[in-house]
Amino acid sequence: MTENETDISNKIEHLFRHEYGKLVAVLTKTFGTSHIELAEDVVQEAMLEALHKWAYTGVPDNPVGWIYKVAKHKALNVLNREKHKKEYVSEVAYHLRSEWTLEPALKHIFTEKEIADDQLRMIFTCCHPSISSDSQVALTLKTLCGFSIPEIARAFLTNEENINKRLVRARKTIKDATVPFEVPTGKALEQRLSSVLETIYLLFNEGYNATSGDTFIRFELCSEAIRLAEIIASNSIIKSSNTYALLALMTLNASRFKSRVNAFDHIMDLEHQDRTKWDRDLIKKGLYYLEFATQQNEVSIYHILATISAHHCTAPNYATTDWKSILSLYDMLVQVDKSPIILLNRAIVFSKTTNPKEALRLLDNIENNPVFKAYLPFYITKATLHFQDNEPKIALDLLNKALELPLEKAHKALINSKIEEISKNS
Repeated sequence: MTENETDISNKIEHLFRHEYGKLVAVLTKTFGTSHIELAEDVVQEAMLEALHKWAYTGVPDNPVGWIYKVAKHKALNVLNREKHKKEYVSEVAYHLRSEWTLEPALKHIFTEKEIADDQLRMIFTCCHPSISSDSQVALTLKTLCGFSIPEIARAFLTNEENINKRLVRARKTIKDATVPFEVPTGKALEQRLSSVLETIYLLFNEGYNATSGDTFIRFELCSEAIRLAEIIASNSIIKSSNTYALLALMTLNASRFKSRVNAFDHIMDLEHQDRTKWDRDLIKKGLYYLEFATQQNEVSIYHILATISAHHCTAPNYATTDWKSILSLYDMLVQVDKSPIILLNRAIVFSKTTNPKEALRLLDNIENNPVFKAYLPFYITKATLHFQDNEPKIALDLLNKALELPLEKAHKALINSKIEEISKNS
């Protein structure tokens, strides 16, 4: 691939991440929820057409407008080709078929407000209770966020075949149950909102600790997650304490982005980050969201995690971090979530309030969990604790074992820096 082709491919990737979910949502409203996959196909075809044409003509001045125009034409072709099928006869489709109403209809459905509303409807459609919870998250990541099947598989710590099966089941369920393209009300809204927030948080985490590519942080995914949460928070009917707590968590974590990777693209842990690079405006914004969330007399996993992040963001330096308060928060957290990752993080915090030997005993209790077999933070944590417990050889063995895992470049660099640090100081 030439340098020009690479540049165009990168621009398409950028557009894909930003516009894919918007277009799929609009076209799903047009075609109906029974044809989500068709909406995806139309958008993907538009993106492929851009990739091929721009290689010869260059990227247009308004690439987003170009993509939207192509997607509109392809959608109209589908409607005209299938106009004899009653299942495509929706109010939107009806107006798009008439030459008299075509132009105003197109302008209306592609306005910024309508696109935001359609994304909101799309999220809640994907999180319909007739769909299994794991399929809800997978479908939302695929249709609204443009995740590939391999990316979703890595996020779920499973294989691609399982994800593909979940997506097929979810689409079939939506079709068979004739799931409406709408935001629910009453108790149904509360039930589905929890699934929606879980999906958004998973999207943020995928960007925060990217599982693919050479970039450790995928800022676009994190920004997209925050944007989706803000769409929910801006809706006076839907917004909730949990939504603001999640916004607080994501915003506070995002404030530390610029310090998580140094000038050599090496990952920097919290202890070694340059805190002058932390975004104080984002911290202020996150603390505002957190204050609003805690006024509602509700406590969720997002409230607890956001409060933990707030402790880190407001500590003047690593040495003055209030580890005892953070440990108390983790003690609360394990009451609602005893996932292996939460238990690992609690063990890390526990090591700050006691000695490494005691913390290693906690790791011994969870290390047989299959999640940790290829989970790099577990190896690094255990190696660090062994080094602090004056066992550098065990620490180096663990880090060398970690190098055998399928790792991205940034993660390999992190391990090698740890090996160098331990070798130098032992």
